[in-house]
Amino acid sequence: MELASQHSPQQPSVSGNKVFRFAHRFSDTVNGLRLKAARRWNFIPQTIAYQGYGSTSWVRVLGRVVLTSKPKPGSPAEQAAQNGNQNVRGWRAFTSVPIQFTDVEIEIGGVTARVHADRGGLVDTVVQVSLSPGWHTAELRAEGTEPVKSQIFVISPDTELGIVSDIDDTIMVTALPRPFLALWNTFVLSERARMATPGMAVLLDRLLVKHPEAPVIYLSTGPWNAAPTLARFITRNMYPPGALLLTDWGLTNDRWFRSGQEHKRRNLELLAEEFPNMRWLLFGDNGQHDEAIYSHFAQQHGDRVAAIGIRQLSAGESVLAGGHSESGDHTGSSVPWFYSPDGAGLAKGLRELNVL
Repeated sequence: MELASQHSPQQPSVSGNKVFRFAHRFSDTVNGLRLKAARRWNFIPQTIAYQGYGSTSWVRVLGRVVLTSKPKPGSPAEQAAQNGNQNVRGWRAFTSVPIQFTDVEIEIGGVTARVHADRGGLVDTVVQVSLSPGWHTAELRAEGTEPVKSQIFVISPDTELGIVSDIDDTIMVTALPRPFLALWNTFVLSERARMATPGMAVLLDRLLVKHPEAPVIYLSTGPWNAAPTLARFITRNMYPPGALLLTDWGLTNDRWFRSGQEHKRRNLELLAEEFPNMRWLLFGDNGQHDEAIYSHFAQQHGDRVAAIGIRQLSAGESVLAGGHSESGDHTGSSVPWFYSPDGAGLAKGLRELNVL
């Protein structure tokens, strides 16, 4: 057995700020009370495995350890679960309580590694293992939980193109920045009511037909609690499978709330570092920040970006989303930019570039 390295893009540093140390202690105390209440209500420990990715010499394994409620026999929640969880209300994903700092054992390709979940119960780890390109299965085991399997896509060293896509307002129509409807979409709306962006599933599918070896990474500021819901949305709407890179809400070492923009920037930089010979297709929307994040990445790594596709929000979506970013003038950019309200328009630009 070997000890795997934690692969969190945001490694905590020692903070001298007494306010944040107090805040962390307060947060841990609240989580401890939630854990006691969850055990009193007979919540059951569960390990949740997320899809990962890697190279032929290492893999990034993602998962989470939580206490979660078991639906009562005959309840609407149990019926929804038996129906593939397609009509589950969003708030149910946020009733689970993270089990902090617990040991998790990971087995893949004959290698066994032991890691610790973080403060949010999250496992984000690199395991050094020799694997062939393609799909592999990792098994995650935490104390008191049933073993679960995670699908890992190993990227060939010869792969030249990868795909990174935002989720909210890019492949899913949500207008998430709207305060009230954001809460409605996240906590109340049933899964089947979430709508796919027209043409985006077809676009991504056709890209993989032409580039079958390309990995797909869904990079979002959404919380890990929503990962199972998002994974089912992706499957139900026939988007290609891909690793979800989400984030946690709440405290960091130096701020009260995690920065979604910084989360995206860090992971893009990480992908550039992990796969130095690969170029990326970047998909986002002009709701607020994707253009600025992608533009900065393209300026720093122009040779790593094949093209940038931006879904344009409608006038109504823009108003409800609190505005939109300016498209800007990219004529001086070495990276092609394409704008369209749907996948069909973005596909047209990629065809002209001979990427599609």
